[in-house]
Amino acid sequence: MARLLLSAGLTGRGGAGFPTGVKVAMAQKHRADLIVNACDGEPGSRKDAWVIAHRLSPMMGAARQLSGRVRIAAPHGSATLAAAERAGVETIGVPHRYVSSEESSLASLAAGGLARPVTRFSPLTSGVGGRRRIPPTLVLNAETVWRAAQIMDRGVRWFRSHGTDAEPGPHLVTLGAGVAAPGVYEAEAGSSVDDVVGLGGGPVGPVLAVWLGGLGGGFLGAHETRTPWSRSGTRAFGFGPGAGVVSLVDARLDPWELVADALGYAAGETSGQCGPCRFGVPALHRDILAARRHPAWDSDDGLARRLDLLAERGACRFPDGIAGFVRSALRVFGPVDGRVHPWH
Repeated sequence: MARLLLSAGLTGRGGAGFPTGVKVAMAQKHRADLIVNACDGEPGSRKDAWVIAHRLSPMMGAARQLSGRVRIAAPHGSATLAAAERAGVETIGVPHRYVSSEESSLASLAAGGLARPVTRFSPLTSGVGGRRRIPPTLVLNAETVWRAAQIMDRGVRWFRSHGTDAEPGPHLVTLGAGVAAPGVYEAEAGSSVDDVVGLGGGPVGPVLAVWLGGLGGGFLGAHETRTPWSRSGTRAFGFGPGAGVVSLVDARLDPWELVADALGYAAGETSGQCGPCRFGVPALHRDILAARRHPAWDSDDGLARRLDLLAERGACRFPDGIAGFVRSALRVFGPVDGRVHPWH
């Protein structure tokens, strides 16, 4: 199985893009259990729910070939969790927190611990009322497992007939705000961002920017939408497609209000395990609000210092993603304090 997936070039569809065959080979070597991540952890994402609602049977067929024990993880009280339970699949109810759907968070939760990232400071351990060892656990996104099922059924050649040589296969995307028909669609790496937006009928109003990848992603200006929708295509801008969330920023609105709202959400979703996450992300949100309220505030220098303290200092990659998100906003929208705005 691992060789088949490596030949196909399947990578994780949850956002990280790691080669699935490598993970499967290691998991099978250690007889790891499988957790299918169907949490739609990125705000605005709906593709995991779509897979469980429409492709559960073939997905589970592939999952059972990857591991003896398979569990589907989805948020408590969600329609996704209920659908898996009705199908008789073993499930894991996950708290409604951004970091709870992170890979090591799910492994920790499955082992009886907290749904928090297992940091480099406490490897392979978690738990409440005593430390528990986390057994070998393979975590794959729901779409990734479904794509594995397609490869088994249709073959490597079919899979590689989509996308690019470096990023083969179809991808699900969730089109949100600003398009005529929001929903889940199938796209391919190498298509332009304009083409992806066109899957949902195109924009319904004037577009200032396109937001790709959610909190771990960033923005492209309206003049940059011919950029290929792929990891290699957006790399020069400092982010990737992530979990396939795409929305439009209306040119008639102040984009920093959108950014501030997103940071307010992020500040409440940290796991509280390290300084950059516990203090840095909320402080960044306060800085943005201060710059909006007090234009004389030294936003450029203050934000630069704050972002330098966040990047590559956290116990997980959550603060890195937030720092990149804000840097992207600064590049496309200009200073937070309103001195120069590209939409004027």
